[in-house]
Amino acid sequence: MQATLPTSITGLVDVVRGLMRNHRAGLRTRTYADRSFDPPSAACAVVPVTAPDGTALRAHSYGPANGDVIVFVHGWSCCLEYWNPQINAFAGEYRVIAYDQRGHGESESGDSPLTTDLLADDLAAVLDAVLRPGQRAVLVGHSLGGMTIQAWAGRYPERVAARAAAVLLTNTAAGDLIAETSVIPPLRALPLPLLLPTGKYLLGSQLLFPPIPPVRWIFRRQVMSLASTGDVADFALSIVRSCPARVRGLFGLLLADLALGRAAASLTVPTTVIAGSADDLTPRAHAERIAEMLAETGSLDRLEVLPTGHLGNVEAVEAFNAELARVLSGAFAVREATA
Repeated sequence: MQATLPTSITGLVDVVRGLMRNHRAGLRTRTYADRSFDPPSAACAVVPVTAPDGTALRAHSYGPANGDVIVFVHGWSCCLEYWNPQINAFAGEYRVIAYDQRGHGESESGDSPLTTDLLADDLAAVLDAVLRPGQRAVLVGHSLGGMTIQAWAGRYPERVAARAAAVLLTNTAAGDLIAETSVIPPLRALPLPLLLPTGKYLLGSQLLFPPIPPVRWIFRRQVMSLASTGDVADFALSIVRSCPARVRGLFGLLLADLALGRAAASLTVPTTVIAGSADDLTPRAHAERIAEMLAETGSLDRLEVLPTGHLGNVEAVEAFNAELARVLSGAFAVREATA
C-alpha cells in the first residue's frame, strides 16, 4: 500500500493538471455573437520558436506567407488569442504573427530567472524565426507586451531599425507602476514606504477570477471600464482567466519592480503610443512619459488617447484597428521586397 500511494497521488495530480489545461484551452477558444472575438478564421501555421535558454514558445502565423508582417506581443495574464480582434481584421492582407509570452498560453515557463531582458530575448527569438533577412515588421505590444518591446529595443538597439518598420505601444509603461496606479485609489494615500511593499504584495498575489457577478463587475470596473459589457467583457475575462494563477503572480512581481528607464528612446522607428482615458493599471501619465522620450529622439508618430480602460484594443476594437491600419499604411507605403 505504501509503495502504490505515491504513484496514485502522482496519477491524480496529472489528471487534475490535464483537466486544468483543457479548461484553460477552452477559455481561449470560445466563440461569441460578435465574431471579431472568435478564433481566427484564417489558416494558422505553427512557427517553431525556441528561446535562447531553450524554452519553447508557442507562435502562430496567420495570413499570406509573403505578406508584410505584423508581430503582436500580449500583456500580463493574456495569450496570443487576446489579439483575435486584430488577427481577424488584418490576416487577410498581412502575415500576422502572435505568440505566447513564456508561461502564458501554451508557451513553456522555462527555468531562467524572470527578467525583462529574458522577455526581450524571447521577442528577439520570435523575430529571428518569422522574419527573412532584410525583412521588417510592425511591432504591436499591449501592457507587458509594450514593456517587452521597450526592453528589446534597449537590449538590442542595433536591431531596431533592421527588424522594425514601425511600433505601436498600447496601455503600457516604462516603470513606477505601483506609484502611479489608481486601481485601488485608497492605496495612493499610503506613504511610499508602505505603498511599494503593499502594491508588490498585491501584484504578486496568485489571484483567481471566478466567473461570478461580483468578480465580473470588479474586473470591468478596475481592469476595463464599466462601458465594457456583453461579448467585450466576456472575451476579456475568459482570456485573463486562462492564465495560471502561479504565472500571474510571478509576472506580477516582475511588474512591481519594473524599471525600463529610457529603453523606449532606443525605438528609433516611427512609434505610436495609445493610452486609455479610464486606464487605472497604466494611467495616461505613463504613455505621456514614453511619448516624451520618443519625441526627444524624433521617433514619436502619435500619442492617441482612446475612451477605454486597460484593454484598449478589445474595448475599442474599431478605433484601435483604425489606428493600427494607419500605422501599417505608413510603415508599408513602399512595399518591402518579399522575394
